[in-house]
Amino acid sequence: MPPTSPTTRPDRLAPGYYGVERLPPEVAALGSVPDTLAAGSPAKVGILDLAFAVRGGRTELVERYQKSPLQLIRPLWTDPAMPGMTYVCLMATGGGVAQADRYRMDFRCGPGSEVHLTTQAATKVFRMEHDYASQRVHLTADEGSYVEYLPDPLIPFADARFYQRTEVTVAHGATVVLGDTVTAGRLARGERHDYRVVAADLRITRPDGTLLAVDTQRLAADTRTPGDGVAGPAVFAGHDHVSSLFVVTDRAPAEEVADTLHEAVAGHGVTYGVSVLPRECGAWLRLLDDSPVRVAAAHTAAWNSVHRLLTGCPAPLVRKP
Repeated sequence: MPPTSPTTRPDRLAPGYYGVERLPPEVAALGSVPDTLAAGSPAKVGILDLAFAVRGGRTELVERYQKSPLQLIRPLWTDPAMPGMTYVCLMATGGGVAQADRYRMDFRCGPGSEVHLTTQAATKVFRMEHDYASQRVHLTADEGSYVEYLPDPLIPFADARFYQRTEVTVAHGATVVLGDTVTAGRLARGERHDYRVVAADLRITRPDGTLLAVDTQRLAADTRTPGDGVAGPAVFAGHDHVSSLFVVTDRAPAEEVADTLHEAVAGHGVTYGVSVLPRECGAWLRLLDDSPVRVAAAHTAAWNSVHRLLTGCPAPLVRKP
């Protein structure tokens, strides 16, 4: 992968780069200038811009730009079955996401690269009195690459206001395994769906713009009945955790990927559904349960199964600092 030239390099400190142009109405209505540090202030903008390419028979991190509070731990090659695959752990030094935070992460995975991306711990979204917090994730997988992006769960505190937009571009011949988990809140403190807004948009396309999949999440408190929090039959179907796994690949037929996901989670005692993605480009899984242990076990089993199916190797035990 050639390095980004100075003439094409974006201005990463410009609000248009790390901010979100089109916000969901539920989030946009909360925009304001906080009485603490405003958006764009020092420590309020976190940026990671990473590029990966094959060098000397293994995948290397060949470009890196980072701005705290977002950082990464040194890439590791810890899988004896796939020694060329690099494992990268992302972290935030601030301990959690606060009001007026603006995060952006870009992952550019070159041809033939093998990359596993995860986070050091769950993403905690703190209570907010003004404005909102946002995170943009851009992942590009070039031909022949195999990329896994499996962050730890998102935990929204009471009165949290958060929006995430994830844009994934998958070339023909590339594979992306993308997962996420959202909890109902700090359950041990009785904060079940007490956040103000948690919204997310996932968009998966080909490099030419062909749309493969869209997933939209809008969880917002009814301001007409203060104190009721986020409620309704569509909110996690009454459960405390919801987890998803998207697999975009042409290494195996879509129906085989879907069957593999189904068989992997069938015995874990969770509520789940599996389906092929549009254009037969892969499959996806969504599961729900009240136990974080069962959800994590089922999600890991699903990842293990597709990893083995698509690479021919068992998924390794990913150790985190």
